Amino acid sequence: MDPELLEWITARRAELDKLEKHLAQRLAEVRAERDELTIGEKVFERVSGQLAQERASAAPVPGQVGGRAVMLIAHRTTDVEESVLPPDYQRILAAVRQAAGPVMARQVGETLGVDISVRAKLEPLRGRLVRLVDRGWLRKLPDGRFTTRL
Repeated sequence: MDPELLEWITARRAELDKLEKHLAQRLAEVRAERDELTIGEKVFERVSGQLAQERASAAPVPGQVGGRAVMLIAHRTTDVEESVLPPDYQRILAAVRQAAGPVMARQVGETLGVDISVRAKLEPLRGRLVRLVDRGWLRKLPDGRFTTRL
């Protein structure tokens, strides 16, 4: 056999052995990463299920105080829609949204047809506006005006 050919075969075999070793190492890395992703996916699914259960159990439920039914207003989140709010609160949000800009409680009262000349009728509306602010549905500016959240 030709010595040059033997040398080439030996060199090529060494290259292929080196490539095989590299590919085997890379394959092991890929398999390890795939296993990690599988574990991560299982953990994510389990934690997501637990969070969903916690959110469901923490969701506001109608309650009673002193034998009277109280209206619990849901906190605004990405998965909670405005339709979960009681109709009065939906009308308040609509009135604030329809305004050309930030509004005072008095202006919302006018829009809703509340007798704003009577303080006893305006204060409950102001309380509802503040409750909507506390739950993340509206924003209250430092000057006392209300506006929708961005």
